[in-house]
Amino acid sequence: MLLTQVTDTAQKVIDTVNRAIQPVTTPAVPVDDLRFGDLLIKGGWVMIPIGILAVLGLVIFFERFFTIRKASKDESELMRQIKSSITAGKLDSAVAVARNSNSPLGRMLQKGLLRIGRPIKDIEGAIENVGKLEVSKLEKNIGILGIVAGIAPMFGFLGTISGVIKIFYDISKTNNYSMDVISGGLYQKMITSAAGLTVGIIAYVCYHILNMMVDKVILKLETDAIEFIDLLEEPSR
Repeated sequence: MLLTQVTDTAQKVIDTVNRAIQPVTTPAVPVDDLRFGDLLIKGGWVMIPIGILAVLGLVIFFERFFTIRKASKDESELMRQIKSSITAGKLDSAVAVARNSNSPLGRMLQKGLLRIGRPIKDIEGAIENVGKLEVSKLEKNIGILGIVAGIAPMFGFLGTISGVIKIFYDISKTNNYSMDVISGGLYQKMITSAAGLTVGIIAYVCYHILNMMVDKVILKLETDAIEFIDLLEEPSR
């Protein structure tokens, strides 16, 4: 009986010691999920010009993309019809075909057809001048994408710098050096840098995509123009 009591007492002491040495766990504080809309709002006033640049860049890209793609369509049928008309001596028919095509190549060839009878150098010059005008139309507003790619990251860094200045200003006024004040302000202002860099990178990629598309159109126009000049020179060979 006495042994049993001693054993029970010893077991209670062991249980008490085990509970005492167990680490005290505190309930986990739920962490709020970062939402995209909240991040944009916390970025401050700098997010407004960055957002405007983003919208402007996308509008210009898609407008130019579809315009350039339309200008780069296959014109082999147009060249075939004009060649057939010139070979048959139907100059008016060739001019009508070029005019009705409503394409950069059609306008170039129309100008060349209207110069038939003059020296070949004059015809080449007329086609080249129209080609330059058509290329300028295709390149319209593409340079704005380059500007967006350059200044969007600058706005992002401006937002970050202004945020850091505000943090140190608040510290100097309140003498509060807590990490909550510093880290909270910094992560909010780093949002502007991330947004500016994102817009800048996308605008930079779009800018070069459009330039590559324009270069392909220029190469195609030059090739078709050379073929047209060769066609005009054939009777004189």
